[in-house]
Amino acid sequence: MQLLGKRWTGLILFQLLSGPQRFSEIESALPVSGRLLTERLKELEKEGLVNRRIYAEVPVRVEYSLTDKGLALEPIFRDLQNWAEKWVEIQS
Repeated sequence: MQLLGKRWTGLILFQLLSGPQRFSEIESALPVSGRLLTERLKELEKEGLVNRRIYAEVPVRVEYSLTDKGLALEPIFRDLQNWAEKWVEIQS
């Protein structure tokens, strides 16, 4: 819970549920600074939730994806999403 409770961690994992993404794709999808995103991705990689894959191309391409351990969180995130859609009222 300590890791998942950190700011932006849950949203980063939720974003990666849609499949492998480059850093810039994640950064543009979330209102998070590049520095903080880098920090969170490193933490998630260290915990075995996120995979970092480097492609030997010019320019170098790096993609982030969920590991099996990370994908195991999908039902929990879907349940949270369903709960929020039912019970959380969006403030205008």
